[in-house]
Amino acid sequence: MRTMPHLRQRMPCQSDKIALKELNSRMAHPTPVYDRGLFRLRWRIEQSNVLAISNVPRAIGLGIESILYHRKQLESYIRRKPAFALSLDPLPIEESAPEVVKLASLAAEAAQVGPWAAIPGALAELAVRDMISEGASVSLIENGGEIAAASIQPLTVGVYAGEASASGRIGFYLALDDFPIGIATSSATVSHALNFGEADAAVVVSDTASLADAAAKAVCNSVVGEDVEASVQSGLERAESIRGVRGALVIRRNYVGTVGRFPRLIRLNSTREELFRASLQELPPQETALAQSEP
Repeated sequence: MRTMPHLRQRMPCQSDKIALKELNSRMAHPTPVYDRGLFRLRWRIEQSNVLAISNVPRAIGLGIESILYHRKQLESYIRRKPAFALSLDPLPIEESAPEVVKLASLAAEAAQVGPWAAIPGALAELAVRDMISEGASVSLIENGGEIAAASIQPLTVGVYAGEASASGRIGFYLALDDFPIGIATSSATVSHALNFGEADAAVVVSDTASLADAAAKAVCNSVVGEDVEASVQSGLERAESIRGVRGALVIRRNYVGTVGRFPRLIRLNSTREELFRASLQELPPQETALAQSEP
């Protein structure tokens, strides 16, 4: 089996293993589904809708436990520092802050957005790091659309952009030299999160999911105005200005623009319903009738 020393060096395991083991003793995991050569588990953790994929079932359990552990640390921090969850701008963070807070804050500073914008990506990033420590050679966490992945085999990721014509039709083929990778999507038309832009999807690729998450928010917020093509270009220019971003893809209505270095873009011959089925999710209710009417 091929080893992954570069991943272990770049994503060292630092989570409190004792706390994770204590948490594990108090929780029961659903059984992962084995599909297309990998184990998969979709699980809702309060606001987090998490998909975990791995070649090692126990690594999926540890990834879920990691998210629970770091969420607990985050909630405790917010009770003491409520501004962290409310600020629309980067905040100074003390050295004693929990790891998830520090990761999100560094990403927010790079993208010049509020730190909360990077939390889903930061949680995914930490979970993948812990899955690797369990010996997984394929580790992927999708947390509400934000993806962290490290793998020794290629993976394919689809792009969902609501009712935009490209939704479910394009994706990324992740080759071995793309890993480790963070992919995040921000949307003004699909997500319930606060957005100031008008993109159906602003997808950002980076080395880390925390930076991709923060940058996707910044890019989405830049896609504004009645001139749709010009607004897409504005989003791409914003992506280019953020250090650490590999590439960005912006979709608004019938316009699609890309900038930077991407994993290989591929055309997916699937409906939105099939895309959601592959990720172990049900289609959103407002999309069901549309999907059923597609050929």
